[in-house]
Amino acid sequence: MVHLAKVPNEAEVAEGSLPEAVKKISLQLSNDEDSFTTSVYGSKFAAEDLPKHEMPECEMPKEIAYRMIKDELSLDGNPMLNLASFVTTYMEEEAEKLMAESFSKNFIDYEEYPQSADIQNRCVSMIGRLFNAPTEHGEGGGAVGTSCVGSSEAIMLAVLAMKKRWKNKRVAAGKSTDKPNIIMSSAVQVCWEKATRYFEVDEKLVYCSPDRFVIDPKETVDLVDENTIGICVILGTTYTGEYEDVKGVNDLLVERGLDIPIHVDAASGGFVAPFVVPDLEWDFRCEKVVSINVSGHKYGLVYPGVGWVVWRDAQFLPQELVFNINYLGADQSSFTLNFSKGASQVIGQYYQLIRLGKKGYRAIMSNLTRTADYLSDALNALGFVIMSKKSGEGLPLVAFRLPDTEKERNYDEFALAHKLRARGWVVPAYTMAPHTNDLKMLRVVVREDFTKNRCDALITDIRYCQQLLDQLDKESILKQEEFIRKHAMNSGQAKHNHPRFRKEKHSIQGKHGKTHSIC
Repeated sequence: MVHLAKVPNEAEVAEGSLPEAVKKISLQLSNDEDSFTTSVYGSKFAAEDLPKHEMPECEMPKEIAYRMIKDELSLDGNPMLNLASFVTTYMEEEAEKLMAESFSKNFIDYEEYPQSADIQNRCVSMIGRLFNAPTEHGEGGGAVGTSCVGSSEAIMLAVLAMKKRWKNKRVAAGKSTDKPNIIMSSAVQVCWEKATRYFEVDEKLVYCSPDRFVIDPKETVDLVDENTIGICVILGTTYTGEYEDVKGVNDLLVERGLDIPIHVDAASGGFVAPFVVPDLEWDFRCEKVVSINVSGHKYGLVYPGVGWVVWRDAQFLPQELVFNINYLGADQSSFTLNFSKGASQVIGQYYQLIRLGKKGYRAIMSNLTRTADYLSDALNALGFVIMSKKSGEGLPLVAFRLPDTEKERNYDEFALAHKLRARGWVVPAYTMAPHTNDLKMLRVVVREDFTKNRCDALITDIRYCQQLLDQLDKESILKQEEFIRKHAMNSGQAKHNHPRFRKEKHSIQGKHGKTHSIC
């Protein structure tokens, strides 16, 4: 997801500069022309501000540009301590080398880079078969899929396909196409809200409850009407990681004779469930499932950003959405929201698929599940209420909250998250989806590089921070929270939120106070 950035005016640029008293300090220092025989830090560039708002007039040596930017990036956090994100932070050196060698390849140029294009086709075939896509060609010519920048683009494409297919049926029947709607959980990731808003589809939300954090199949199917373009079912919600009941929704649709397609948002679970719970029916084994998206850059184990979307059969992808393009001499069918993109991430995905194989993915996902279960048991022993599922019934993550107590507690989950942030850990606190009595929670995502040893270090720090908070009064906690929010957390110093777009009221977060969780 890319944020909107404001172009600052001159007064705002000046605000970030040094105080006048500091500017007036005059030093008698060496003023020799750079000969570039000294080190990077002996050059004139080391004593100047890096350009921030306007492109400089003159160039600088490549070694200095590299070092200056590298030093700037060293102020970023340590991704290994970021337990908020599902996104892959580790790949083998050989994979990184392959990807680096493909940086210059424009993936859309099939004529120049036919092998890169063929590698995408291999990935689509492997992922489609992993999801039990029919291999016998149906009336549309068989299953079809494509790579995307991530699951957000994949979901946009799937929603477009469902809407167009619904519209075509309505037009053929001489009926109105004014009010399309899609049924989904109130715990959906924000990209679903974007899709409905951008493509003018009404949302029909299945709300969570204080003791249920996924959709109820009956409640979901009861919302179906003649304007429903499809149902979104999530294989691993971003809050608690629980798998929604795809088969339950599918069977009710079949039982009631409803011709409504299901799209499975398997952004996180698509590369977990097939290896940990292979008998779970959530994919194309369910007849109403027509499309599935998955993020290669999550548990697909590839650096961001790459995603995939697969349709059961080409008949579920309306032909008028697909463009036949003659680009640099090669005819190609295109269904994307963007055009040019690098080949590196697709090549990285292919490396992981053939390097690890099913056995390798199964071993990694099994280890992550064991680590998540261990962390869950440890936090339960510390008195926390565990909200996530264990033993492969959900994603390898742990969602937990502070226990209910008759005695007033001086701190909440957000205060604990801030304390952990001061220790270097990024463990996010969230306000749950609407209709859960403003339930607050914390979430730890167990990724490939989160070993048991690091898990033990986290458990120790959680216990330490909780004991520290227990000893503080409410006023002290609030003061410390304010200090951490302003000075220790980067979000407190963020400058990428344009003032015009702050505090919007049209999303689920804006209306109900739900926190859009990181994914």
